[in-house]
Amino acid sequence: MTNVLIIGATGSVGSVTRRYFLDNTDDQLTLMARNTGRLGQLRADRERAITGSVTDSAVLQEALADQDVVFAALSGNLAGMAKSLVTAMDQADVKRLLFIASMGIYNEIPASVGGGNLAENPMLQGYRNAADVVEASDLNYTVIRPGWFDNGTDTDYEVTEKGEPFGGHDVSRKSIADLVVRLAHDTTMGTRNSLGINRK
Repeated sequence: MTNVLIIGATGSVGSVTRRYFLDNTDDQLTLMARNTGRLGQLRADRERAITGSVTDSAVLQEALADQDVVFAALSGNLAGMAKSLVTAMDQADVKRLLFIASMGIYNEIPASVGGGNLAENPMLQGYRNAADVVEASDLNYTVIRPGWFDNGTDTDYEVTEKGEPFGGHDVSRKSIADLVVRLAHDTTMGTRNSLGINRK
């Protein structure tokens, strides 16, 4: 059993990942979100909710207590959130961080896949800045770079490492959740690396 903190638990990726953990593991989940009312009914034997922002250090320290793994699926000022999270994890001595960024932040999408890299899309700069913060930390991190995610029910995906060309544009949220669960249970997988994920 692993203690997992999901930050951004009410978002589209966070909520699917939450469900995937419940359905496929016996892990204990701490669900952190700005509006925990959107979480719906909690599994009292396996879930607890904490209301607050990742930039609130006091709330974050409460959430980090006794955690083994942190999964962050955030939106907004990502670099600022990443800095707050890295600092808090160091203070709490929690080492394993799984952080959602985006494909294209390293200009790794080949033209044959359709492009959409940072060089052509400045909207990706926030994701790159956040990834840079995470990669500069001393944590056992994995940055996850999904393609455009959809509601597909498949888990037919491929993973590429930093420096390898991206394999495709789309991926299901369920596939992202599957990868997160694998990473949460294998602390040597993707260690201090950035993994792209796309549908095969």
